[in-house]
Amino acid sequence: MRKVPAGKFITLEGGEGGGKTTQIKLLADALKEAGIDPVVTREPGGAPAAEVIRRLLVEGDVARWQPMTETLLHYAARLEHVYAVVEPALTMGRWVISDRFADSTVAYQGYGHDLGRETINKVHQLVLGSFQPDLTIILDIPVQDGLARAGIREGAEGNGEDRYERMGSEFHQRLRDGFLDIARRNPERCCLIDATMDIDAVQREIRKVVGTRLGVTLS
Repeated sequence: MRKVPAGKFITLEGGEGGGKTTQIKLLADALKEAGIDPVVTREPGGAPAAEVIRRLLVEGDVARWQPMTETLLHYAARLEHVYAVVEPALTMGRWVISDRFADSTVAYQGYGHDLGRETINKVHQLVLGSFQPDLTIILDIPVQDGLARAGIREGAEGNGEDRYERMGSEFHQRLRDGFLDIARRNPERCCLIDATMDIDAVQREIRKVVGTRLGVTLS
């Protein structure tokens, strides 16, 4: 799959409780003020077929899938998302902001479930080729702080889309370590931001990074 030249693709990543949803809304507002009306989307999901697959992944028993099954489901959803939403928007010159993308699969399944980074990368190459975001912002927060923020109690039965959140603290630590490693390995694309700061401080850092790396002035 080719990397389309038009538009800009920004992804926000990180573990639970990092504040991605809030920061995406604030970033979208800042871009609109700068004359850029972004497409805001999410994964898993973001397109009709992908949203059907999302329910299989984020609901139900923690152990309902094998790690490779999860990976393939995520990439099935991702392929639908890219072809139906992300690539058409980029081709039209639109900016796209996604709450999670391929780095989450590397972190969650590759590191969290111990499938390995290279295994996930091979699946990515098969499904999407070299397609990657222009900028990935990783919001980093210590595991216990993030879980506390998200109101998650380990082992508790939850309602709705909390299957990954209910996985144990050791899983979440591997997940955090994975995101840190992703940031270290991909400095040209990724930027790590301390999500323990207050909301406004995190947003200032995000706007600074977006402005510097993507050449837009954000107030």
